[in-house]
Amino acid sequence: MTFEEVKELLIAKFGQEVIVQEEPNGHQPALIIASKSIAAICLELRDNEKTWFDYLSCLSGIDYGVDENIFGIVYHLASLPYKTTLTLKVKQYHDRSRDELPSFQTVTDVWKAAEWHEREAYDLLGIRFEKHPDLRRILLPDDWEGYPLRKDYKVQEYYNGIKVD
Repeated sequence: MTFEEVKELLIAKFGQEVIVQEEPNGHQPALIIASKSIAAICLELRDNEKTWFDYLSCLSGIDYGVDENIFGIVYHLASLPYKTTLTLKVKQYHDRSRDELPSFQTVTDVWKAAEWHEREAYDLLGIRFEKHPDLRRILLPDDWEGYPLRKDYKVQEYYNGIKVD
């Protein structure tokens, strides 16, 4: 299926409001999806016989910057049977002054591999995934302070008595 056909399929199934925006140009055209619908969209794209996006090749978290206060997730999907790819994005505003972390729906029920990708986004950006089966740090120690890929990250001076450069 083409990018436009996938877009029309999703609109027909979920309604016009499910696609917030689209980025049709460039190397990887992308659909920006309403964040509350991402799990249902991914399940449909995996199970629909016209798309069969059976492989989550990458899931990445993004901090769009302190001025924007927007966090996002990018999903790179592939259909091995049809040899096609699709990029989905979700974005949401997050007030950095609050103690809680930005939160998105998990897609671990759709692709098991998402468990590790989502843990990495949590570990490095502090993005929570609702109903994730094992959301904990994956690269940094459990007692590490902060999330190093955030635009507002401040490196701690010492970690367990060792100076951090």
